[in-house]
Amino acid sequence: MSKIYDLIKDNETHTVTADQTVLEASRQMVANNIGALPVLREGELVGIFSERDIMKRVVAEGRDPARTRVSEVMTAHPLTVDIRDSIEHCMVLMKQHGFRHLPICDGKKLKGIVSLRDILLRDLTEKDEEVRMMRAYIHGS
Repeated sequence: MSKIYDLIKDNETHTVTADQTVLEASRQMVANNIGALPVLREGELVGIFSERDIMKRVVAEGRDPARTRVSEVMTAHPLTVDIRDSIEHCMVLMKQHGFRHLPICDGKKLKGIVSLRDILLRDLTEKDEEVRMMRAYIHGS
């Protein structure tokens, strides 16, 4: 059974600090084409800041992104998964809670973040390989 950390271990993890502005965090998300950032305070994970947070807590409330701190609008105390958790377990959590991003930790240390896109791309790659093997088998028979 594949572990979640194996899926993202080679990815760069972009983070934001709790005292940065929403504008700074949003620009970082755009520059890196990502939908969420783990939020750190003194090196520890304290939240997650996502596109959904921007829409619900900044845009819809008419806040100024240049003056609003990430700590004011982030999702605090996010659910995390352990580096040894299975991809399947993470998929279940994402479905149950409606998450598209999950921070991955080893104890209290942030090791990365997995997105639903990461998981779906892995599944597509596996399915493509299965189809290729089936075709080779059929043509070889």
